[in-house]
Amino acid sequence: MKRLTDLVLRHRLLVALVWLVVAVAGASTAATTVDRLSLEFRLPGQPAYEANQQILDRFGNGGLNDPLLLVVKGDGATAAANEVAVAARKAVPGTRTVAPADPGAEVLAAGPDSAVAVVYPPITPGPDSYAAATPALEQVAERASGDGVEVTVTGFSLLEEGGGNDRGLIVEVLLGGVGALVVLALVFGSLLAGLPLVVAAVSILGTFVALLGLTYLTDVSAVVEYLIALIGLGVAIDYSLLVVTRWREETARGASNDDAVRTAMATAGRSVVFSGVTVAVSLAALVLVPLPFLRSIGLGGLLIPLFSVAVSLTLVPALLSAVGPRLNWPRRKPAVTRSRMWAAIAAGVLRRRWLTAVGSVVVLLALAAPVLTLTLGTAQLSGIASESPASQALTSAVAAGLPPGVARPTEVLIGEKYTDRALDRLRTMDGVAAAVAPDTDGWRADGRTLLQVWTDDDPAGDAGRATVKDIRTTLDGAEFGDAMVGGTPAEDADFISAVYGNAGWVVLAVAVVTFLLLARALRSPWLPIKALALNTLSIGAAYGVTVLIWQKGYGSDLLFNQSASGAVTIWVPIAAFAFLFGLSMDYEVFILSRMREEYDSLTTPGADERTATDKAVVEGIANTGRLVTSAALILFFAFIALSTVPALEVKVLATALALGIAIDAVIVRGLLAPALVGVLGRANWTTPRWLQRGLRLPSTPNSATRPGER
Repeated sequence: MKRLTDLVLRHRLLVALVWLVVAVAGASTAATTVDRLSLEFRLPGQPAYEANQQILDRFGNGGLNDPLLLVVKGDGATAAANEVAVAARKAVPGTRTVAPADPGAEVLAAGPDSAVAVVYPPITPGPDSYAAATPALEQVAERASGDGVEVTVTGFSLLEEGGGNDRGLIVEVLLGGVGALVVLALVFGSLLAGLPLVVAAVSILGTFVALLGLTYLTDVSAVVEYLIALIGLGVAIDYSLLVVTRWREETARGASNDDAVRTAMATAGRSVVFSGVTVAVSLAALVLVPLPFLRSIGLGGLLIPLFSVAVSLTLVPALLSAVGPRLNWPRRKPAVTRSRMWAAIAAGVLRRRWLTAVGSVVVLLALAAPVLTLTLGTAQLSGIASESPASQALTSAVAAGLPPGVARPTEVLIGEKYTDRALDRLRTMDGVAAAVAPDTDGWRADGRTLLQVWTDDDPAGDAGRATVKDIRTTLDGAEFGDAMVGGTPAEDADFISAVYGNAGWVVLAVAVVTFLLLARALRSPWLPIKALALNTLSIGAAYGVTVLIWQKGYGSDLLFNQSASGAVTIWVPIAAFAFLFGLSMDYEVFILSRMREEYDSLTTPGADERTATDKAVVEGIANTGRLVTSAALILFFAFIALSTVPALEVKVLATALALGIAIDAVIVRGLLAPALVGVLGRANWTTPRWLQRGLRLPSTPNSATRPGER
């Protein structure tokens, strides 16, 4: 670190110019980068994916593209639904339809004054598969409405549009940036508040440059765009805040400007390296998941901490050396970072260390308890865009008797000679509302028939998912030829299996690598073990509250105008784990590194080690409490901004991340972590020689073993 810092200080102008060029390149190519991002959520090689591809190739629609529905309300609804199905086929050539008049489709007549026509128009590339067809279908609905009949176009794609807003990425970044600026102004009370924002801007733009290169090597999810902008904002500010705060502390003690920079880099800079690598490792673990979408989030996401670390280790010391003292004006806040409030909190925690530790664990376990009822899947009908006309039309039809599975059907591609046998079998199955093979155009091609199977229950729920599983099992026999089961429900099931079938290996890989990194950073095996345990509790609590808010609906309507989704988006828990594990470990490294530093300075031959540990805890929290709280607030604001993104799954992820950061900063790092360090006492710093050799931990005056520990 010393050699790097000396090199940066000797060539500070060159360093600044290099990062300026990178930032300009990022700004000028950002639009190109965004255009190259992928909107695909596919599972190549999985049975449902292959079925959906076959359906799409043969019929030009369907598969993973859920149908649109023409919901008819009023007298003569059933006859009107049959008529609008015919009109839809004429208005949009290539459209497939199912109407109440089709054999086996009587369930589409939901009641005496409610009926539905199922419509599969040709799809168009892009985020809205039915963008070209929807206006024409809306005209069909408008012409059919009148004389006591009302026709509304609905479907999952329209429901999801109705639930969002049209804020762009720039608005989200501005919201996060304003929140960060307020926090930084309170921390520094000087022009230094702007420095971390400059660092964040350079880090984000630099990451976009690297992301552009990555898009030429592999598909990268569009979700990464938001993660880089907002998590990059928080992480880069956190790292630069740590360095700038330590530099300010050293200058207040009388050190020269460059000496203060060197000390800040030797201490805070070292913590930044280990923190950034830990975050990167957590995100890189997503590459182990056999799913291109999540792999791209892992690859794109790990660029965020790597660039933030690089900028914090080079541009920050260069700027502090060049203009730091001039930015530290006006000095309305004391330059020292020691907080009397946090010192008092830490001392109070140590006075009741066992009570605090046990009480904190009980609270975290209580918050985590709802995770036992976690349901993975796409949002159920009741949880999407409850205020939109499209949602209200579909909700009223379901209330009148329409099976929920009609909006998200299971599709079966089967040989024509097996069609009748399959229909007879499916119609007798529990949980199946109807199975149809319409006689109209577009349902047969190349000797194969496409069946529609609708479940009695929402296929995003447990009961509906069980029915889909039974359908796949039933049609797997030789008596149905090479039947292929597709549709969104089947692909969701494969999604869950692919993601969480390997989740254990992902968690294990992250835990092992993190342990090794922290063991070397903290020169102790016990502190990393404690950190891993606390992270588990923290993430579990975040999951539990996320389940309460979104799946159960305790707050989603108030906060986001969304009803209970009935499920948590499939990929959110694993992605939230990767981000939260790394980000939470940031704070642990900041705090424990300072405690270790204080402990090493306090222990001398003959010193009482319990007293030294308690003092290290108090001083460590006193010197990092305000910093960690500020950093957490900045990330919290960034995630709140991220939650304004229209996509429901991004809202759920942002909620989980914001909750995780808040719980971790307040309960875990503010109370439980210092209490446990106090409880463990000397054991925090003691390493048996065999373990020290095995982990290749550096020898320190405080790593000596007790007699007999061999």
